[in-house]
Amino acid sequence: MEPKGDSLIGLLNQLHDVAEPPPVPMWPATWAWAILAALLLALLVAGTIAFLRHRRATAWRRAALSELDALAPALEAGEPGALAALQTLLRRVALVTAPRPEVASLTGAGWSDWLEETGGDFGALGPALGLAPYRPAGPYDGAAALAAARAWIRRQRLPGGPRHA
Repeated sequence: MEPKGDSLIGLLNQLHDVAEPPPVPMWPATWAWAILAALLLALLVAGTIAFLRHRRATAWRRAALSELDALAPALEAGEPGALAALQTLLRRVALVTAPRPEVASLTGAGWSDWLEETGGDFGALGPALGLAPYRPAGPYDGAAALAAARAWIRRQRLPGGPRHA
């Protein structure tokens, strides 16, 4: 005997399983999203390239500041040889960032004046710094020399190089 359509069992037999919707695709539904994703990818690549170029262009500054950090304990102790080493480091930075004919021949007062003109604030230490490779320096403020050298190195720019660093 077959259950009637209006009985409870008959009604239950008429039910069908719930149909699941198709899975949501991972690909965007419109081209606008694909274009936006491509633009974001292009911006990411361009930003990475710009960052790497900047890092390469300022590698000399990081190397100079690293060498200055290695020289810092001797400078802060006021060792005379440290002032000569600082002067050599500053000259190497100057040869990288300024035209060689302008810097290479400078010595003594001319060198210390050039340092002041290019943003160095060495104060009374400037003349002693200019003569440091040629005669031992007397007592000096190593912490001030270190701070002035660090600030001067950070201010220097390559000709035609990045304006921030």
